[in-house]
Amino acid sequence: MREFVARQEMFFLATADGRGECDNTFRAGPPGFLQVLDDRTLAYPEYRGNGVLASLGNIEENPHVGILMIDFFRDRIGLHVNGLARVVDDAELRAVHPGLPVDDVPGRRPVVWVEIAVEEAYIHCAKHIPHLRKVSREPGRDDGRAWGTDDTRRKGGDFFGAAAGTP
Repeated sequence: MREFVARQEMFFLATADGRGECDNTFRAGPPGFLQVLDDRTLAYPEYRGNGVLASLGNIEENPHVGILMIDFFRDRIGLHVNGLARVVDDAELRAVHPGLPVDDVPGRRPVVWVEIAVEEAYIHCAKHIPHLRKVSREPGRDDGRAWGTDDTRRKGGDFFGAAAGTP
């Protein structure tokens, strides 16, 4: 499981607020952005995002979280992790775990980390996981991501027309 977690570039995060109202979101980063701190603890960095703060707000009200990692590219298998989360300041976590990675991309510098005390971890079978293929990129070529931007259009804008009042 440690090796599987260490090579993941994305996962889905489920949280709920104090009333039990759920939210599910996507987290991504370079391989290893989800850190295995020890046999029962994971941590991932929270970068500046869309400003909604739904996940962090939910964790403050209700620490129960669920993570789903799916390997669409190599093994076509998934891993569920459920546990209790807490929000930790970047400097505080680095004081205890000085080997945490540092990313040179400005928009990928953690504001805080979410530390998860793992209560259970189990397999998500491969039966219905599609096999996907990554698009190859030329080394050093800009992939078009706007890391760290606060520009609404570059972050996706009103893609679904919700703000414009059109469904």
